[in-house]
Amino acid sequence: MACIQHSRNALRRIIAKETTFKSSDGAIHPLLYACQGVRYRKLEVILTTSIEKLGKAGNTVKVAPGYFRNHLMPKLLAVPNIEKFAHLIREQRKIYQPEEEEEVKVVKETMEDKIKEYETAAKRLAKSRLAFRVGINTAKFRARESKDDPIEILSPVTKDDILKEVTRQFNVQIEPDNVYLPSPLTSLGEFEVPLHFPKSIPLPEGKVKWTLTVKIRGK
Repeated sequence: MACIQHSRNALRRIIAKETTFKSSDGAIHPLLYACQGVRYRKLEVILTTSIEKLGKAGNTVKVAPGYFRNHLMPKLLAVPNIEKFAHLIREQRKIYQPEEEEEVKVVKETMEDKIKEYETAAKRLAKSRLAFRVGINTAKFRARESKDDPIEILSPVTKDDILKEVTRQFNVQIEPDNVYLPSPLTSLGEFEVPLHFPKSIPLPEGKVKWTLTVKIRGK
């Protein structure tokens, strides 16, 4: 309140100085439009205080001359929109009204929420097949002793690859700890990769553990 009162006192001193005019002045000071009863449809003013349904402090708005003369001006809630007053308002706001900081509320995820996410992910992955298209090692493919020998791939499929493809193909987020893959997958074929989820999540009927089916095919 002391800051607002100081600001209004400063405005009163400037207004007092500005209301003295010489007869040689070619124009009437805008403040006198309201004081002397000159009628205009709307008067442009700068608000010194935020007013409900009108605007915030520092905004330029148009009001009826009578409203400015009888309500806004006596309480210094607004001043005429001229450069000197506009400059004063800007300087006062810099000093007494620091920038408003947006308050960001951080909602902590509960364990119950985490369990629900895991349950959704587990059920989705249990019914899905993760597909990879990779290049094969041509030299080793030709050197195979029998058709039953595994076909090696150029770039092994790692745990990170599985995590990325699960997110991309199924839009499901899981953690590295949820995937049990001791060593990368190095050949074509279909693999059942074990998944680790909380024991509180019920397993599908007929299953003894959570798994993700990974299908690796050649390009």
